[in-house]
Amino acid sequence: MGQAKGKALFGRAQKVIPGGMYGHQSTALQSPSTPQFFSKAEGTYLWDYDGNRYIDLMSGYGPNLFGYAHAEINAAFASQLAEIDTATGPSARIIELAEAYVDQIAHAEWALFCKNGTDATSIALRTARAYRGKRKVVLAKDTYHGAADWCTPFQTGTIGEERSHFIYHEYNNAESLEQAVREAGDDLAGIMLTPIRHEVIVDNGEPTAEYAKCARRLCDDHDALLMIDEVRAGFRLERECSWCRFGVDPDLSMWGKLLANGHPISAVLGSEKARGAASKVYVTGSFWFSAAPMAAALKTLELIQTTDYLERTIDLGLRLREGLDSISKSAGLPISQTGPAQMPLVMFNQENGQRDIPITYAFCEIAVEHGVYFHPFHNMFINAAMTAADIDQILEVADRALRSMPARDAIEINPAARAALESFVAES
Repeated sequence: MGQAKGKALFGRAQKVIPGGMYGHQSTALQSPSTPQFFSKAEGTYLWDYDGNRYIDLMSGYGPNLFGYAHAEINAAFASQLAEIDTATGPSARIIELAEAYVDQIAHAEWALFCKNGTDATSIALRTARAYRGKRKVVLAKDTYHGAADWCTPFQTGTIGEERSHFIYHEYNNAESLEQAVREAGDDLAGIMLTPIRHEVIVDNGEPTAEYAKCARRLCDDHDALLMIDEVRAGFRLERECSWCRFGVDPDLSMWGKLLANGHPISAVLGSEKARGAASKVYVTGSFWFSAAPMAAALKTLELIQTTDYLERTIDLGLRLREGLDSISKSAGLPISQTGPAQMPLVMFNQENGQRDIPITYAFCEIAVEHGVYFHPFHNMFINAAMTAADIDQILEVADRALRSMPARDAIEINPAARAALESFVAES
């Protein structure tokens, strides 16, 4: 695939954007041919500025649930935009959307809206501390909750005091969780957890019911708030809160990414128990009350309620998982596939079980050169616009990649990317 225009754009970007790109959408740590800029998105496909088309397994890092440029959702957005969007006060859409989430989510009695996942987790953190005026919050070690100073995994520019009242435990370890709560003593404000483990590089997967129920019991025993960070997994595992499968309801849940199928909105949903604290904290943003994304979110929720999107994404994810497993066995390259099938983390392992970073990179490099956007260390997202034919095409490319894999010591990886990823592996 030619990439002359894309490389020219990146050259321009380096002059006016630090590093040429920043944040999770920077391709600095990905394979060399990964495009940085895209000109078009439709359904499950992306096009770069050189006209190359890709089947996108990232779905915009999660927001694309029903397909890019979804006609009904975009029509709802455009219709509202023509009437009122960002103004001195919100439209009635804010009430309608809050009512819709309260109807949909069992624990929810109220809703606050914002823009990003980090907004939502930060609001929840502040609400938990306001609930009883306590400071300590228990988090799982290395769990991702956003990019604010208190939670960013890259701490350059932050100060230690911003994390001085956090206590960390091992995810999915009830004994470790209980020990962390004992350490908090009478100063426990809450426990914040993701509904599944979905960090980069490390094996992804569900917690046990014992762990989920332990978190609920500990918060009840200490009059603290249980917060579930649904930003990445919300509505991808259940049409409810993800821990409904364990019979566990949180006091606060934080949502984002797919709420409006790519239009910018996130939310905090809360129980009656947390209403008073939420009403006392001051949180706001100039664009948090915009009506058009709320209209898109209402239409997205309608599709969540009335379509088989969930069952379809699971089926497609299983088709991909089974196909990759068969191909990897045939090629003799051990593959690691973890997390829910609709949110897969796909990497390769060495014979000793350690992550095989060079082989993973080479696989992603060959795949992207043949029109399939794999990520070498981040979980991916199956979207409802995908078809069985798309999955079969992905598997054809995967088979080609594994059959043409170069020797490990001949694979070139950006030295900075290699160092960063090896550091992640070592720490994990």
